Amino acid sequence: MTDPEHRAWSSGSYARAIHTPQHTLSLCDGEGWCFPLDLERWCARADEADRTVLRRCTGGVLDIGCGAGRLVEALTGRGRQVLGVDVCPSAVITTVCRGGSALSRSVFDPLPEEGRWGTALLIDGNIGIGGDPRRLLRRVRDLVHREGLLLVETAAAEVDERRRVRIHAGQRPVSAVFPWALVGTAALSRHAASSGWIEAERWTTAGGRHFVALRACR
Repeated sequence: MTDPEHRAWSSGSYARAIHTPQHTLSLCDGEGWCFPLDLERWCARADEADRTVLRRCTGGVLDIGCGAGRLVEALTGRGRQVLGVDVCPSAVITTVCRGGSALSRSVFDPLPEEGRWGTALLIDGNIGIGGDPRRLLRRVRDLVHREGLLLVETAAAEVDERRRVRIHAGQRPVSAVFPWALVGTAALSRHAASSGWIEAERWTTAGGRHFVALRACR
């Protein structure tokens, strides 16, 4: 994760919104593209679409970009060993207050139990972290064990894009520019094949969210 990206998520409007969800934050680039950040859902309890992910988790779970901790909270309630990782200190505090375990750290920093996690999560668009899906997939491959699982939420459209974005509050930019990626299901499978993964399953929920399960391979 780049320094501007780290700073964008760890301070300012996004950090405050973790505690007081609002509908006005979005990722926008200089070409008019915008993606609303669904903070109200992210800060709520796990919903039925989330539970389709939780049911597929095996072993210890690493939630990358855990945000306000709804998935960490839900997995902890199911008796799972789970650790959330997020660059935003406010997100980590919120996760811990919900009864979970979390670290304020980038996925590219040294992490506990590297190579031993049974499942890693990249939900809520977090495959976009760092703007380089293959680099991210290779990093996560090093975090799970030799038959580990990675559960990814993909974009609804079949896209494979790299963008330079800022966090916006309404029409106003509130962060520096940082790289982000948008990856659809087919593109994810292509990136996975060259990054130490094979596709094990894909599914779409009734609400239109799209997920892929990847299995580590040698």
